[in-house]
Amino acid sequence: MHRRTRRTLWIVAAVLFLLAVAVFLRSKAPPEAARLLPESDGILYINLKPVRAFIHKDLKPPRRVPEYQQFVDATGVDWEQDLDQVAIALHRMPDPNGPNGPVAYSMVLVGKLTGKRLNAWLDAHAASRESYAGHTVYSVPSEGRTVRVAQIGYDMVAVSNTPTAEQIHSMLDRHRTAALPFAGSTLLAQHYHDVPLLSLAWGVGQIGLPFNESGSIHIFGLALPLESDSTIVASVTPALSLGGSLNLKIEEIAPTDDVATSQAASLATLVTLARGFTEPLAANTANNALKQLLKTAEVTQKRNRVVVTATLSPALLANLAQGENSPPDSASGTTQPASK
Repeated sequence: MHRRTRRTLWIVAAVLFLLAVAVFLRSKAPPEAARLLPESDGILYINLKPVRAFIHKDLKPPRRVPEYQQFVDATGVDWEQDLDQVAIALHRMPDPNGPNGPVAYSMVLVGKLTGKRLNAWLDAHAASRESYAGHTVYSVPSEGRTVRVAQIGYDMVAVSNTPTAEQIHSMLDRHRTAALPFAGSTLLAQHYHDVPLLSLAWGVGQIGLPFNESGSIHIFGLALPLESDSTIVASVTPALSLGGSLNLKIEEIAPTDDVATSQAASLATLVTLARGFTEPLAANTANNALKQLLKTAEVTQKRNRVVVTATLSPALLANLAQGENSPPDSASGTTQPASK
């Protein structure tokens, strides 16, 4: 074989190898929206496209309040249809009685969101504007706080309601290095490897923060025996069986094996009690789905980790999604988790 031909083949093989490595690394990397988030106490992520496919037939037509309809008409952005991915950073506030409550948020929203009409809406509602890293940051007043919004790509919007602009500046800075597959916050680097492959939704860190009530975490009205600052890895993945169900997995990382043993026993007892409480509930779509969730729930312990698994039915997901048709945050047009 001619020397030049062999050299060409070696170059082609090397390029293909590097491409294969790059694709592999990208498949293991967190989603870009999550990599753009600033340092935080917790991270939540959801890929809405496949989730919509799971629950579409169970969703009822949305009911829009006038304010939200006005936003859709003015911007051409309908969060219910146009939002594809949401990544949220949770920031614990030093003063839980301040305008942000106990938790502030920074978000990266992905979908058919950006454009001149949204830009014009933000410009009309902003109290002030700032140019940073080649982007315009709009500061929009909302319920005693400031919501900062910036369009950071052809399909990305960054939002933050933190007291200062530090977090949205961080997201704009991270956008410059978004091509690096393992860029991102410290929390993401520490725990994303614990998130199961193909997860449609996941959370890492102190994700109990939004559900905290008087020092305890409440889910479906039940107080869980977990501290609000527990380190948790939660995920939702497609079930292998037919029927469109999803697998829910929640891991609490306890400080010691003994603490994990105690937490596992408490959670197992709570699941048993919840099954008894829900058994007399009237038969309807929501109650039946909740009963099925509790029926499939299992609690196990692996050293210092407490693992809770259950099956989420499309009906339960649709019931949770119902009621999300209220208008987005009045300042930014973005759906915000409720502050206490």
